[in-house]
Amino acid sequence: MQLTRVSFRYRKRDRLVISHADARLSAGNVIELTGANGAGKSTLLRLLAGLARPTSGVIADRPAVVGFAPDRFPTAQPFTVTTYLRHMSRVRGGARWEPWAERLGLGPLLDTALRDLSKGSAHKVGLVQALMAEPGLLILDEPFAGLDAGTRETLPLIAAELAQRGAIVIASDHQSGLRDLPALRHWALRDGHLEESASPAPETAGQVTVAVTLPAGDLPRFLAGVRDEGYLAREIEESH
Repeated sequence: MQLTRVSFRYRKRDRLVISHADARLSAGNVIELTGANGAGKSTLLRLLAGLARPTSGVIADRPAVVGFAPDRFPTAQPFTVTTYLRHMSRVRGGARWEPWAERLGLGPLLDTALRDLSKGSAHKVGLVQALMAEPGLLILDEPFAGLDAGTRETLPLIAAELAQRGAIVIASDHQSGLRDLPALRHWALRDGHLEESASPAPETAGQVTVAVTLPAGDLPRFLAGVRDEGYLAREIEESH
């Protein structure tokens, strides 16, 4: 898959969100995409997936089957988890979704309405629909946001397995959930320019550390809310 001087702007007179991006992707590549909020990561992922067209430049040799999981799965749909995934299976030519749902821990939620799902559970549904057709190109927008610890451990294994079978996996991920995968490629978007480095930017780059004091009884709910929004609690100290 090849990107050649790919640029994108939303309207004719707007600044370029993506500026003359060049990259070559080979079968089995796993790529971590980072960048500040508003840098254009989601836009680049949509371009790679074929959901948006470049303003100029060319994206060539995209794999025939593309799986895309957005950062926020749209739950305002009149389905339960099962009826939605069955529908997407028909769209995907009868792809099997059940093994993925089981592996990602959706079993107890299959009869739940999409609108009643937590952010993390809804995100799992988005992952299942992206995975079910065995994509040659899997694109994940902030895939670890809101996930429980078990699924956070499972998702890198799934990415590695797909890569071993020749798929390309690209994830926008400020939590570095794929950091332990061998031969991980690192892309960064800065001022519209796509750069590749041998290692990720320091974890503190573009981040802010916030210290919070609150009653111990409020801690579980607070942490759940923080993690549901995709933030990472690095360390927790309890005082007595």
